[in-house]
Order: sequence, then C-alpha cells, then structure tokens
Amino acid sequence: MRAVVLNCTLKPSPGVSSTEALAKVVIAELKKGGAEVELIRLVDLDIKPGVSGDEGDGDQWPDVDRKLKAADIVVFATPIWLGQMSSISMRALERMDAWFGETDDTGRPVAFGKVAGIVITGNEDGAHHIVATISQGLIDMGFTIPAQSWTYWHLGPGPGADYVETDQGHDYSDRVGRNAARNLIALSKVLKPDTYPVPESGE
Repeated sequence: MRAVVLNCTLKPSPGVSSTEALAKVVIAELKKGGAEVELIRLVDLDIKPGVSGDEGDGDQWPDVDRKLKAADIVVFATPIWLGQMSSISMRALERMDAWFGETDDTGRPVAFGKVAGIVITGNEDGAHHIVATISQGLIDMGFTIPAQSWTYWHLGPGPGADYVETDQGHDYSDRVGRNAARNLIALSKVLKPDTYPVPESGE
C-alpha cells in the first residue's frame, strides 16, 4: 500500500513547517498500518501554473503526478492563510484537473480506487471550509473520502503560536490525525479498482 502526502506549506526547506509536523503524526500511523509513505514539500519544486499534466520548460509536476497515480492514499496537508488553503494546495488541485480526461486500461477514471485525507494547521479558523473545498474537488475526480479522514489544528482568530511552538491543542489534533490514518488504511484495503465491474460498451 502506497501513500503520498503533499505538504503544501509556503515555507521552503529547510524551514520548519507546522503543517509537516502534524502531517508526520498521520504519516507515523499510516506506516504503522503497513503503508509506504512519501512526503513531498511542493514549494521546493518548480510547479508551473496550469491544468495539464505537463506544462513544459522545467515543470516538475509530472514526477509528482506519477507518484500520485501510483498511490493508494493521497493526503493534502495545508496551512491556513486568510481563512483559506494555501496557494500551493490550490495549484496542486488545479494541476490534477488533468485527471478528468484520463482513464485506466479498463476505462475507469484514474482516481477510482484511491482514498484521500486532509491535514490543516493555522492560527485562525477556516479548517472545515478547507476540508469541504478540497474534498469536493477530489470527489469530483473520483477519489473516495472516508469518514473523519482529516485533522486540523489552530488556536483561534488572530496571531498566535504555531503548532511547533506550543503543546496547546495537540492532544485533540494528534488523536484525530491517528484516527484519520486508520480510516484511510481501512478503506484503502477494501477499495480497489478491480472490485468495480467494468461497464459494458455503451453503458
């Protein structure tokens, strides 16, 4: 079982990412459940704007795209800025728009049989809105979103400490993150493309 976690922080490496810190709680539980996990910090790559699988001229999205298509589990991890997901998260979703025109050898959408989850950090609200927005896009592509396959952390409105700067709220966020990983593993084990009947021609 393969999982890819997209860290959509705006901080390039080696900057400390609170989003990555919470994502690693989920990653640890995914590994405990038997998944091989790769964490990708997208801001470190040259991801061109666009909605195709390859925007040319040094675009590094195609390698990420291949890894996502080979994965059984995909996790979007994003900070909150101005109550919204990061621009990096939005760019990744925009690039995955190309999946709408792609199918596997049986004619199924390439996202069928894949499950997805979400990790969110920030010192302001907006988490449930972001869960809904990302989930809607992924569901449209063909992903299955398990129940409670997300976790978030924030300290409420206004400026404040980051996840890595305080222990406040960690008990809840970490526990929910571990549960999210277990739900992703459980559904991934039963939801495979070969369990879907292949439609007859013309259906």
